[in-house]
Amino acid sequence: MGAAFQDFAGDGPVPPVPVATGAAGAAPEHAPESASLPDPENMPDPPRGRRRIRPLLGEVLRERGALSEADLAHALDLKAREEARLGDILLANGMVSHADLYDALAFQYSCMIADLGAEPPDVRLIDRLGADFCIRNGVVPWKRAGGATVIICSRPDEFPRLVQNFPAEFGPVRLAIAAEEDIQNALIAARHRALAVKAETTVTAAESCRSWNRGRIGRLAGALIIALIALFVWSPLAGFALLTAWGVATLVLNSALKVAAAVIHLKRRKQREPTILTQRRAPEIDLLPTVSILVPLYHEREIAGRLVQRLEQLDYPRELLDICLVVEQDDRTTKATLAAADLPRWMRQITVPRGAVQTKPRAMNFALDFCRGSIIEVYDAEDAPDPDQIRRVVHRFHERGQNVACLQGILDFYNSRTNWLSRCFTVEYATWFRVILPGLERLGFVIPLGGTTLFFRRAALEELGGWDAYNVTEDADLGVRLARHGYRTETLDTVTEEEANCRAWPWVKQRSRWLKGYAMTYGVHMRDPRRLVRDLGWWRFLGVQITFLGSLSQVALAPLLWSFWALPLGLAHPLAGLMPLPVLLALSALFVLSEIITIGVGLIAVSDAKHRHLRAWVPTLHLYFPLATLAAAKGFWEILTRPFYWDKTRHGLFDLNEAASPGPKTDPEPAIPR
Repeated sequence: MGAAFQDFAGDGPVPPVPVATGAAGAAPEHAPESASLPDPENMPDPPRGRRRIRPLLGEVLRERGALSEADLAHALDLKAREEARLGDILLANGMVSHADLYDALAFQYSCMIADLGAEPPDVRLIDRLGADFCIRNGVVPWKRAGGATVIICSRPDEFPRLVQNFPAEFGPVRLAIAAEEDIQNALIAARHRALAVKAETTVTAAESCRSWNRGRIGRLAGALIIALIALFVWSPLAGFALLTAWGVATLVLNSALKVAAAVIHLKRRKQREPTILTQRRAPEIDLLPTVSILVPLYHEREIAGRLVQRLEQLDYPRELLDICLVVEQDDRTTKATLAAADLPRWMRQITVPRGAVQTKPRAMNFALDFCRGSIIEVYDAEDAPDPDQIRRVVHRFHERGQNVACLQGILDFYNSRTNWLSRCFTVEYATWFRVILPGLERLGFVIPLGGTTLFFRRAALEELGGWDAYNVTEDADLGVRLARHGYRTETLDTVTEEEANCRAWPWVKQRSRWLKGYAMTYGVHMRDPRRLVRDLGWWRFLGVQITFLGSLSQVALAPLLWSFWALPLGLAHPLAGLMPLPVLLALSALFVLSEIITIGVGLIAVSDAKHRHLRAWVPTLHLYFPLATLAAAKGFWEILTRPFYWDKTRHGLFDLNEAASPGPKTDPEPAIPR
């Protein structure tokens, strides 16, 4: 959306900034009236004790017939309740045109509208002021003219404050105005390489995968493989027994975690369903904040148009929504799709320049600097969020302290009935997001963030350096880093529906990326175990071992654990000659018990009305999870060969229910506080 400006206080003095000379206004058919105004620097100072009064923006627009009295009153009423500028409110609600707004601003500030497309800014001036400063404050030094430096500002009411930060060699400064989006595009064009490098290195090297030494990891992996081969050559039974023992140990820990999470879920559900429900009132918020939504897109021909329709369903003031569609520079497909879409004024496209890697977290890091909101949200291309999701997030953050830096919503699928794979995937998601993650939160463990429906306090996110551009599961990694830096993550009962990946090989490719990222995240944070213990404490350190190492071990060693089906089926077990029969029977019983636990937790996860049709499919998860072992093999191989490769998941293939329902069904809001 274009630049937005506050209605300047009418009793303030006019800052001594002369009119900029240069290109014509951005809208030739509405030439700015400021072009014929006298230079305010050459005007006589007002008599002592008197100050020149700046006209109010709203009054200028009303007097020109560009804004009705009713719309002005409504806009000012909204401004009193929102962290929004008057210009944003007017544009987002279609009360004024872009040209009329900028003509009025040019008149109000006695300056001109700069055309950055016709005359780009001087790169040397940008470097002197600093691209980061320019992005953060919506300014760009344009050129030297008449012994002065022309500064283009998107928020001219802040110009007197910003002048104090300009370098002395700028000398006298002249004000011009332009839309913030135009300023940002000019800065990207002028300094795309430096901004791209910054997006790749925002996270400290000690917490980033970019310092991943492929040669060292290869040598360690080679040494481990050689050691295992030597062990199996020396004694196949001993090697089998060692790996089986490790698999059984992680099986016990993972099963215990599932049971604990299921018990917590059942208790919580019982507390949420009292005999008499009392209505929970949302807390009052003095000023609603601006929320920026990052939507990374890549080769999204099928999904982009529907994405815009879904985001339009969000129930939040349009002037407080800053939806950034993040597109790679070389992605002609998505660019063409978005160009054909009718984007509303509160949606904008941010183009990410080429860099050393091409990953989703790098794109989000790049776009983060250009966001306007104090709350940052992440959606994927195929996401369909609950309409009231933003309001619930804003109110939850308002209720909680600043140490709650992240909220994790629930992910679900809108195409769960497509085939067997989509049904099993939906059961797995329900188990993870509705049972396991809330269980981790209640247990005090680190929450490995999952994909999208993630909401962050911007200040905390920037303090941590955003996302690791080199981690292909940047969400899980960020969950660990938030905990290490003393922040909390909470789960939120709001649902975003997305498309289940329901073809076998694409599912394996997606899961291999997740497992590869989990392994690399674990490797990064376990570089210094003692420091990790200091940061997290022993209890959460144990949780990291179960969540990451335990999960990876389970998928990697699953074939060994499957061998325990032999005894119930009346077959001989490979360890029969090494272990006493009672021990083997006990291990076999443990394995069967773990399978029962998996089924039981899955049934609990899909026991609500929306998912009951999936209950009969829960036992078939035993045929579904072996795909993860295949994915693990692919992921572990890529750690050695292509650690930063992002295996793209294609979306928009199985969007089955959109004709019947443009948005997802909302899970009921709990009537009492949790």
